[in-house]
Amino acid sequence: MDTHSKTPQSTENIEQIEGVVIRFVGDSGDGMQLTGTQFTDTSAMFGNDIATFPNYPAEIRAPQGSLYGVSGYQVHIGSSEVSTPGDDLDLLVAMNPAGLKTNIASLKAGHMVIVDLDSFSKKNLEKAFYDTNPLEDGSLNNYRVIEVDMTSLTKECLKDLPLDNKSVLRSKNMFALGMVYWMYHRSMEHTLDFFAKKFKGKELLAEANTKVLKAGYFYAETLELIPNSYTIAPSKMPKGIYKIVNGNTATAWGLLAASEKSGLELYLGSYPITPATDILHELVKHRHFGVKAFQAEDEIAGICSSIGASFAGDLAVTTTSGPGLALKGEALGLAMIEELPLVVIDVQRGGPSTGLPTKTEQSDLLQALFGRNGESPVIVVAASTPANCFDMAFQAAKLAVEHMTPVILLTDGYIANGSEPWKIKSVNDLEPINPPILKEATPDWHPYARNQDSLARNWAIPGTKGLEHRIGGLEKDKTSGNVSYDPENHEFMTDIRAEKVKRVANYIPELTVDGAQEGDLLVVGWGGTYGSLHSAVKGISDEGYKVGHVHFNYINPMPKNTAAVFAKFKRIVVCELNKGQMAYVLRANYPQFTYVQYNKIQGLPFSVGDLNKKFKNLIANN
Repeated sequence: MDTHSKTPQSTENIEQIEGVVIRFVGDSGDGMQLTGTQFTDTSAMFGNDIATFPNYPAEIRAPQGSLYGVSGYQVHIGSSEVSTPGDDLDLLVAMNPAGLKTNIASLKAGHMVIVDLDSFSKKNLEKAFYDTNPLEDGSLNNYRVIEVDMTSLTKECLKDLPLDNKSVLRSKNMFALGMVYWMYHRSMEHTLDFFAKKFKGKELLAEANTKVLKAGYFYAETLELIPNSYTIAPSKMPKGIYKIVNGNTATAWGLLAASEKSGLELYLGSYPITPATDILHELVKHRHFGVKAFQAEDEIAGICSSIGASFAGDLAVTTTSGPGLALKGEALGLAMIEELPLVVIDVQRGGPSTGLPTKTEQSDLLQALFGRNGESPVIVVAASTPANCFDMAFQAAKLAVEHMTPVILLTDGYIANGSEPWKIKSVNDLEPINPPILKEATPDWHPYARNQDSLARNWAIPGTKGLEHRIGGLEKDKTSGNVSYDPENHEFMTDIRAEKVKRVANYIPELTVDGAQEGDLLVVGWGGTYGSLHSAVKGISDEGYKVGHVHFNYINPMPKNTAAVFAKFKRIVVCELNKGQMAYVLRANYPQFTYVQYNKIQGLPFSVGDLNKKFKNLIANN
């Protein structure tokens, strides 16, 4: 290993900065996700706070050099709290003209863009719909453009290795990463260790990537057009052991923790769908924890197998995205009327129909609340950050098991694929989960006898002597569980199932307010918009504005103090990545208040800058 990978460079010409926002873009085969991940992990090892935003093309094999085939990875690292991947870019690394064209508008004026000069051929310029070469026509005069022959330099670096041309070209992303490592005073050690593990048994590939990474590092060091480098001090976070996690991984781990605390084996029945599939991939790795994972032939088979697992006494889960949630609707109603615990995880994406499968949106809320036939209420909760996915997956499982009813957990593509530092928790520090399982029959036992506080029925596991009972989708007698067509019994059961969900409000935390506890404006959000809203409110609060922020993790039922919190503010704005679904729900539940909406439906998260302008405008017009 080269000593330069461990030894910090000279402190001469190193500028201390608080944070930086970097985006790597190129074709989907250019390795931008790997490049961004390595820079992220290295910065995390250094101690920076981090937020990331991978942005994938929807097409599996989009034409090379096309605008809609651009893959990107944005990372925001800082020496203080980082809540979002950032708005405007400090550095753009564009591996081809298409990446430059689709991303240059996000770069701050006067800041740096690094391009692979070799990729700016006439053919590639035409694919990106450039009439002239932007490197020559003056259109980039507002930026510091660093032109690098990355492809040629990579080929020259590897000319003595017996590699095919494709393998050589796949290494050029490491040249870009090496340059960025030098610019931001990062060590190469973590990435070199990564090569050794990833390419174990393929030492030639490990050698190639190592050589190109170092070549990029030293090229930047000697390039006179980059006169200095930057450093970002470690962030002051609470002491503990941290790991960079994305939302899907955190969700899977939260379910594993719930399995451990409840004493139930975890069963996952799912059909692969973007962007939820990685939960299935993660849980398959943990069979040693008793996980049973079943990849079904379709969405309906996935949820129905999970209902069977729940009946048999497992902690049952199914995962999907918006179109799949629609298909699961009938079976979800079955679990609800049977009063069996089930966790349904919906990683939301742009819709309707196939829509924007790799982009984020919050448009499944009304479907989660009302998307079933008949009166079919279920608990609905939402995660707000990648790390929070762990907590909300755990809570979804706890609520489902202890209240004997399905729970829908809403995440979204933004937090599912985005990542941040997560302080590893001990299972011993988590809340207990107490399944209402009956071990033996009693003389007065009935299948639908209920806990008088929560109204949860008992859980009679098949094979337990004396606990034989009927179950199914037909309405059942309020005591025996036998099929009943009695009108008054049906109304009673409909009411009590709704009341059971309503009483969950007694078991969830009250709503808390960040920022001003009362004042001119209350910002209301839910789900994955937390980071943007938190950053915007914090920013204008620091300027002296009396603004508060509440974020809903529990949506059905809502926290008991919701109305009391709302009443403390002159104006309420509801911010969502949809047309106003949460605003619709709030108007239905709390009609005494007036709600202003701020909505965005572009497959992208909120911009903190745009939020700041909106909030200040609302306060000025009070």
